[in-house]
Amino acid sequence: MTKTTNPPRSHTDVDALQARFGVRIASMLDEHARSTAPDISERLRFAREQALARAQAARRQEQVVSAPAAVVVGRGGSATLAEHLGWWFKLASALPLAMLVLGLVAINRVHDKAQIAAVAEVDAALLADDLPPDAYSDPGFAEYLKTSRE
Repeated sequence: MTKTTNPPRSHTDVDALQARFGVRIASMLDEHARSTAPDISERLRFAREQALARAQAARRQEQVVSAPAAVVVGRGGSATLAEHLGWWFKLASALPLAMLVLGLVAINRVHDKAQIAAVAEVDAALLADDLPPDAYSDPGFAEYLKTSRE
């Protein structure tokens, strides 16, 4: 059994196929509409109108979703698009990012100062202690510093 794969179709190809299918179905329904009862043809007409209304609403929804604009709730609770707000809106949007960067820089500076203070304390302890120079090259010297500080 051989399996054939169809090449991927674009959105416009799918829309064209759907439109062609719809035209074929409509023409078949028109041919058989003359032989159907009046109540059935009225229900079909109503269903067709509803389907067209839903399709138009879906197209409008796709257009609204694809529009890149922010919605802002203004005074009185009405929602408006933020395209006309200009550089104030952009500045207010960038403010949290700027605060985050400033906070990270402040944390880095405090951390660096704490490390410098710890190294200065070890250096002061080394300079104030009476150790021979050979002790500094001893592998257990770090352990000596840890035990002498506690």
